[in-house]
Amino acid sequence: MAREVTQEAFAAAWADGALVIDVREADEYAAGHVPDARLMPLRTVPARCGELPADRPVFVICASGNRSRTAADLMTSRGLDAYSVAGGTGAWVRGGRPVAAGSHEHAA
Repeated sequence: MAREVTQEAFAAAWADGALVIDVREADEYAAGHVPDARLMPLRTVPARCGELPADRPVFVICASGNRSRTAADLMTSRGLDAYSVAGGTGAWVRGGRPVAAGSHEHAA
């Protein structure tokens, strides 16, 4: 089972340059995402886990924390050090943290 991190712990990791994977769909990502988050829609995660580094933590985020838990569980089962971000992008935005908008130029 994947571990979950609080918004505060995630914000600190993000500020230190953490790898962030957004598992929402492209339209959700384009509407607003954590700056520098890489898009990897949940449906693509099983086939794309191998693209992620095994030597550093991966922080997985979605809208509310449900899809990110599913993705982080899968990543953990494949040997990755994955964490689901509690509350997702919704909590990130409500917390007044930075948000980027636009296409998936940072797509994984």
